[in-house]
Amino acid sequence: MLYPENPGAEAPHKHGIFLTPNMMKFLAQSFLIYALLLFFPIAALASGLEHKTLDLTEHMTGYLALLVFFIAYVLVILEEQLHLHKSKPMLLAAGVIWAMIAFVYAGRGLNEPTEAAIRQHFLEYGELFFFLLVAMTYISAMIERGVFQALHFWLVSKNLNYRQMFWVTGILAFFISPVADNLTTALILAAVIMTIGANEPGFIAVSCVNIVVAANAGGAFSPFGDITTLMVWQKGVLEFDVFFKLFIPSVISFVVPAAIMHFSIPSGVPVLPDEDSAEIKHGGLVIVGLFLLTICTSIIFHQFLHLPPVIGMLTGLAYLKLFGYYLRMKHRREFAGFDSIPGSEGSGSGFDVFSQIAKAEWDTLFFFYGIIMCVGGLGFIGYLSNVSTFIYGEWGATTANISVGVISALVDNIPVMFAVLTMNPDMSEAQWLLVTLTAGTGGSLLSIGSAAGVALMGQARGIYTFFNHLKWMPAIALGYAASIATHMLINT
Repeated sequence: MLYPENPGAEAPHKHGIFLTPNMMKFLAQSFLIYALLLFFPIAALASGLEHKTLDLTEHMTGYLALLVFFIAYVLVILEEQLHLHKSKPMLLAAGVIWAMIAFVYAGRGLNEPTEAAIRQHFLEYGELFFFLLVAMTYISAMIERGVFQALHFWLVSKNLNYRQMFWVTGILAFFISPVADNLTTALILAAVIMTIGANEPGFIAVSCVNIVVAANAGGAFSPFGDITTLMVWQKGVLEFDVFFKLFIPSVISFVVPAAIMHFSIPSGVPVLPDEDSAEIKHGGLVIVGLFLLTICTSIIFHQFLHLPPVIGMLTGLAYLKLFGYYLRMKHRREFAGFDSIPGSEGSGSGFDVFSQIAKAEWDTLFFFYGIIMCVGGLGFIGYLSNVSTFIYGEWGATTANISVGVISALVDNIPVMFAVLTMNPDMSEAQWLLVTLTAGTGGSLLSIGSAAGVALMGQARGIYTFFNHLKWMPAIALGYAASIATHMLINT
């Protein structure tokens, strides 16, 4: 017998099973899923056959694909001016590029290569998507429970001045980023900074630069800290513990520019917020613990069971959902609207896991889809192999990997790292660590070089801008060079 989970729903009829509209909808969806599983050609996904590919680098399709990608990326860079979400041009570009490729291949009777390639890239994106979605859901749940508001109150209640606050938030960004990823960390601490420095725009501008640098540096030495490190780990290039060899170089990358920016921070002490903001709602600290447990689950699944990390993260999402169920059962009156799924009965304002999922950075997630599919398409055309042959063959691994960091400041580190992984050059562990470091910290050179910088330009609109970040580029570049030198000294 099926019982509706919503407490406000009708009970089963005493003479039989009473199917509510939600039950019938559930049964219909379940039947559709089973039908798809039965008839979908799953075996095609596991096919390991090698397919013939065409070199389209000097074909009109190749040139048009480059043009489409270039136009889409210009629109991404101009997101702030055009007020056009960055995912929109990238989604369109991905579809257009692969449609052009498929058209050429279909004209020559080659349908299997494009299908196999696009399925492979989509699978890689799917793993990244669900991994980030779980992490964003946990962070959103912690925000809803007031965990970070309490952090804000705690910081200000210590009566720290602006310069001390500058260092504390930077250090927090550096150490939270390896767990919560640099994008999420930057958004959280920027919210704290904007509240603390409401009367000091100069403090907000410089502190945002510091948070971007610190979050990117902290994310470079952890598989969870950055999209680029996550891709490297999920690809199996480096083992989990190997990333921590980048800890000291990452510290240097953060501390050097922060020490220079320190002298531009205004004097004075922030105003203490209302005491009510210090209260953490019931279950907030438990959710923090469940998030750490989820990360541990992901590590165990990957390191010891040899499963993709995303499987551990999705298992961890069940922890949050079950705990949410506990909250509803234990505090039925307070959380009467727990199951506030659109269209469900009894929707309200209580804690709801599905509403936290809805608050994820969907624009960023779809932007990553567009980037991965676009770069995958350019690689399938043949451009990435040509670039790999040139820079890694002519320049050597060290120069090429340092250049990757500089390029990532202009093109964003995610497509750059995905391109390197697609090229898959034959490099030592130290060189893979170097490119992981440079791709992560090199994105700090410009505000558009990392997801953290792009997100903060939107959050602190008009205060933290491209040019406010640009004037600190020499200091950041000095830290970038010092971190590379430190890595070469320690890890080579």
